[in-house]
Amino acid sequence: MLEFILEPLQYAFMVRGLAAAVAVGIVSAVVGTYVVLRGMAFFGDALAHSILPGVAVGYLVGGGAREPLFWWALVAAILSALGIGTISRNTKIKEDTAIGIIFAGTFALGIAMISTVDGYTVDLAHFLFGDVLAVRSGDLSLIGSFGGLTILLILVFYKEFLVISFDPIFAATLRLPVRLLDFLLLILIAVTIVVSLQAVGVALMVAMLVTPAATAYLLTKRLPIMMALAATFASISGVVGLYLSYYWSIASGSAIVLVCTAIFGLVWGGLTIFRRVSN
Repeated sequence: MLEFILEPLQYAFMVRGLAAAVAVGIVSAVVGTYVVLRGMAFFGDALAHSILPGVAVGYLVGGGAREPLFWWALVAAILSALGIGTISRNTKIKEDTAIGIIFAGTFALGIAMISTVDGYTVDLAHFLFGDVLAVRSGDLSLIGSFGGLTILLILVFYKEFLVISFDPIFAATLRLPVRLLDFLLLILIAVTIVVSLQAVGVALMVAMLVTPAATAYLLTKRLPIMMALAATFASISGVVGLYLSYYWSIASGSAIVLVCTAIFGLVWGGLTIFRRVSN
């Protein structure tokens, strides 16, 4: 067993991958609690796909270099989040419709731009499906910096986010800047998606936002405990998923998400059995 655990750790890329998976898991899970509580899973999925134009622009501008991709993806995610928020709050169009408009438009733009790149299917595939084992020291620094800033802002505005999530009318009576806080939360979700991009990719990002938080929601209704449990489940999923990826030679992002889903299934199944036995 000890050899099973230690063998992958002799490789630097595995150590970096584990560190990135745990960091991404914690940030995604904490932010994901608000996504689950506010029913914003579709928003998270749409935002993950809407960064594709930013990835394409970064690839074209950087001549294939990976460094600019993060920054252009971040710009695209924030602009998409603000665009969705602005359309839904300043027109008669509902939020899910605004999400659909931005999602479809930006994703189509991204595909159109990427299709102009020779060999794009190879070069950009890891951004669609994730490749946490390719994380470098510079990537870890970006994940740590932006992930840490996101967690810090969640802690600073914890009470405000709590109020607007459960009772926005009461938040307005307290004269809280509800619209500003809503936009801040949208931006934090956008940053989280970009931070998590390399770990699980665009296609699987929504699972990291939703599944660990949904699993925790089955076990508790208290937000701090929910955040802690979600972060724990996400971290375990990241570590176990990478070990499965190493020993079974499967895609790292898919392995992480499958472990997340398996944990949800076990918790849901266990609770169902417990309730039936108790009754």
